[in-house]
Amino acid sequence: MWLVVADDVKVLIPSANAAKYPDLVALCGEPRLLDDRRDVLLNPSLILEVLSDSSEAYDRGEKFALYRQLPSLEEYLLVSQNRVRAELYILGAEGRWTLNGPCPARRRRLPCQHWVHPCAGRGL
Repeated sequence: MWLVVADDVKVLIPSANAAKYPDLVALCGEPRLLDDRRDVLLNPSLILEVLSDSSEAYDRGEKFALYRQLPSLEEYLLVSQNRVRAELYILGAEGRWTLNGPCPARRRRLPCQHWVHPCAGRGL
């Protein structure tokens, strides 16, 4: 089952000595937390960022580069706040990230059965 957190959870990226506050974090399974703190997550499966004019370049570039260092991360979803549009990046079995989108907002199930993302009609 998925655990979805959308408020005040920091994701720690130990290999980069960095931490970020995503707009939404989801994980499949039990959360791993830093030193029993309930606000620092070590194992996100999916990170969602809402793109604004001021954050879009950073979210697509430097922030995504940091997130890709997380061994648990499998999907990175970028959602536009100005249009009905989402882009889903998926980590493949060979360790490469591929873009699955852009797509209009519809519903589609992700691999862990209880999460629905807005990219219906596209192959995962």
